[in-house]
Amino acid sequence: MSKSAWNEIVVDGRGNIYVNGGGPTPAPGEHFGPGTIVLITPDGAVRQVAENIAFANGMAVTPDNKTLIVAESHANRLTAFDIAADGGLSSRRVWADLGDDYPDGICIDAEGCVWYADVPNRHCVRVREGGAKLDRVEADRGCFACMLGGADGTTLFIVAAEWRGFENMVSDARTGQVLSVAVSSPGAGWPSYNSGTR
Repeated sequence: MSKSAWNEIVVDGRGNIYVNGGGPTPAPGEHFGPGTIVLITPDGAVRQVAENIAFANGMAVTPDNKTLIVAESHANRLTAFDIAADGGLSSRRVWADLGDDYPDGICIDAEGCVWYADVPNRHCVRVREGGAKLDRVEADRGCFACMLGGADGTTLFIVAAEWRGFENMVSDARTGQVLSVAVSSPGAGWPSYNSGTR
């Protein structure tokens, strides 16, 4: 296993756990090296299923358990993989090129779109496969993660805080907030919120 930091986790509907981050030691002057995705199956077996992820961040699994989407923050894109019956990943492809955005935490809605949080650009954006940006929620600080929930799954919750760069990640300043906004489509897939069950 990697001695580098691990970052994000998602559990699919079959009990498979995907963890990202890790990877080789960063080059001098870099904060993160190329990341990996590791699979932990329900029987406890662990294996690497993807590599060379450009600063792996949020991950989500589609409702049919067939596709894993991962935010590659330093590549400004969402990347998709097909999920095999044994949890392995294949057919890596760009799900959405995000231009100048840096995706962090993500979630999927019932229309198959992805919401992603963006720290430096201080917003959350809803994007369709292929890259069309449909909705945007602006904030006055960095958006680190987002999740659909609430009574009917149509509240977008956003974890936000002031961002001062990697060199100042640890601070006594208390700038964190949880924001919420009503949106049109409820959450789907994993991580998931199903009214009355979670």
